[in-house]
Amino acid sequence: MKSFKSRRKHRRLLKVGRKMHRLTAPIGSLFQWLAHKLRFLKILNPKKYIKRIDWYIIKKFIGTYIFSIALIIAIAIVFDFNENLSKFTEYKAPVRAIIFDYYANFIPYFSNLFSPLFVFIAVIFFTSKLAGNSEIIAMLATGISFKRLMRPYMISCILIATVSFFLSAYVIPHGTVVRQNFDNLYKNNKKRSAADNVQLQVDKGTIAYIQHYDNKTKRGYGFSLDKFKDKKLISHLTAMEIQYDTIADAKYHWTVTGWKIRELKGLREHITSGAERDTVIMMEPMDLVYSKGQQETFTSPELREYISKQVNRGSGNVVQYQVEYHKRIASSFASFILTIIGLSLSARKRKGGMGLYLGLGLALSFLYILLQTISATFAINADAPPMLAAWVPNIIFSIVAYFCYRKAPN
Repeated sequence: MKSFKSRRKHRRLLKVGRKMHRLTAPIGSLFQWLAHKLRFLKILNPKKYIKRIDWYIIKKFIGTYIFSIALIIAIAIVFDFNENLSKFTEYKAPVRAIIFDYYANFIPYFSNLFSPLFVFIAVIFFTSKLAGNSEIIAMLATGISFKRLMRPYMISCILIATVSFFLSAYVIPHGTVVRQNFDNLYKNNKKRSAADNVQLQVDKGTIAYIQHYDNKTKRGYGFSLDKFKDKKLISHLTAMEIQYDTIADAKYHWTVTGWKIRELKGLREHITSGAERDTVIMMEPMDLVYSKGQQETFTSPELREYISKQVNRGSGNVVQYQVEYHKRIASSFASFILTIIGLSLSARKRKGGMGLYLGLGLALSFLYILLQTISATFAINADAPPMLAAWVPNIIFSIVAYFCYRKAPN
């Protein structure tokens, strides 16, 4: 009796299993079809390209890079604090502001600014150590080419360059605003807050002029606005004072006081005047007063928009903004160039050890900074193309990298 019941139970389970199989068979076929169609995703599997030796070098690279940043920035903070301690005391800077407003933004700014140089020093340091331990020789002896040896270095550079560009383009500018405000309050205790005899094209065929503008009060004096059509003056607005509306929902809102408008139509002239009037003029306070380092407070999209607006206005005060915009891109690519140079120089085992390589690396690093400064100065003062000025150090060092690569051990 028990065996009969157990057989019936097994038959029921078998029927349930067959039904489940019939129901789930289409799902299984669907998964097989998807697996067949998406087989190309195996190409994206990092294990196919990054082997154990690559992970070993990447960990060494990133670890040395972070360690060099931490070490040099720590030294820089000590020197900076020692230099500015008297100013902090004189202007009574709060400890919280010193830590969170100044140094919390000082660290990422200078770390990212000199990131390509930290990459260069890191590559020379740990590659010289690998060469000194005969690890590079062992890798090349097993049949690994120098080109293949560069793969983990380039992967590390892609990671560093991506993070560096994202920080410089979108994150650091916000912190730079806070740091510069701290500088103006507690270090320099000054900020350019006024401008005289400012003239700019605010729109197509529209030119504004302000005799004196005070950025603290957002108020200007001796204002005029001329509108032209076919090179002929059609409207001339004058006002004793002009005040920027800081609480308006939209930008470009101004209030003119003691205004008068002369409208010219052929030989006829129509004059209207009043005590006060709200109007929209396509300019902002930052268009009137330039502060040193102002271009560093813009994110890359804001820089691009500002440059486009100023170029359309015919303003000549955009070169430093263009240099800053292109420098952010060029600095990211500098990591690859300096890595090739550093790897090519330090891959050989020499009797002098890594001291020679570190000295050479520091010399090349200072040369790179010098070239950046000189090219930016030429762009601002000698009318050199801003894009070329930002890329000149990379172009020169690319030539050096090519010759170093040709001389590298294979």
